Amino acid sequence: MEAANQSTVADFVLLGLSDQPKLEKIFFVLILLMYLVILLGNGVLILVTILDSHLHTPMYFFLGNLAFLDICYTTSSVPLVLDGFLTLRETISFSGCAVQMFLSFAMGATECVLLSMMAFDRYVAICNPLRYPVVMSKTVYLSMAVSSWVSGSITATVQTSLAMRLPFCGDNIINHFTCEILAVLKLACADISINVICMAVGNVMFLGVPVFFIFVSYIFILSTILRIPSAEGRKKAFSTCSAHLTVVVIFYGTILFMYAKPKSKDPLGADKQDLSDKLISLFYGVLSPMLNPVIYSLRNKNVKVAVKTLVGQKCLIQ
Repeated sequence: MEAANQSTVADFVLLGLSDQPKLEKIFFVLILLMYLVILLGNGVLILVTILDSHLHTPMYFFLGNLAFLDICYTTSSVPLVLDGFLTLRETISFSGCAVQMFLSFAMGATECVLLSMMAFDRYVAICNPLRYPVVMSKTVYLSMAVSSWVSGSITATVQTSLAMRLPFCGDNIINHFTCEILAVLKLACADISINVICMAVGNVMFLGVPVFFIFVSYIFILSTILRIPSAEGRKKAFSTCSAHLTVVVIFYGTILFMYAKPKSKDPLGADKQDLSDKLISLFYGVLSPMLNPVIYSLRNKNVKVAVKTLVGQKCLIQ
């Protein structure tokens, strides 16, 4: 029997917005600015969670992981997208496509699990505050973070391996900005039913289960908050999880908007539909990572104080 990978293509062509040259210039500037904000905002978050001893707690440890993950996620795709805006015919090697697909898949799956871990942290902090130091010990929260990264990497390895071992019989034009797995699977000249099944299982494990876990956690959290007698106490308790809840709503809300919106049944509108899908996917990849540090900075007094202290120290040094 022949080797599993019978691909006859050495590289792929990323279509991007090559048919919309005017839009390319606009989106190059826009995406570049958003990427710089992502690097700056999340970089500052990582620094303050490391340098400020007051933030050496499970909550801020997870926040630092989320910031690092957002930098990795956008860096796996945004430079490639920006280069595509400046290149008439953006190509990526077969192995480069596999690496890019793996990284974006791994970061996305890891974030889903990490957000559910952060929900559990808030559940313990609000519903069982006296047991919090025991339940969320250093060993526990380190294990939770590691399991998030490992599980995301495992599913990305499985999905990428199954996709890239398919035969590609000449058609190498990917109608997307990056090696998005669904766009790549459309080019395969073989049965992709196994890939579809594995993706469905992965969606249940990394979207369905975390969402359900977060939903149940916040039912208990809100129930506990509503039982607090004083309005000030309720406000203080809710403020400790409002930033995480906002991030969850934006992250999963964008995913639902992308995949749950109705598809156009008009064949003449297929090109507009494809353009819309690509642009939504592009902004999804940068919107949440850009907003996360802003949300946590605005809604968390400790982070705001730590950032001001860090900026003040830099000004004094200069």
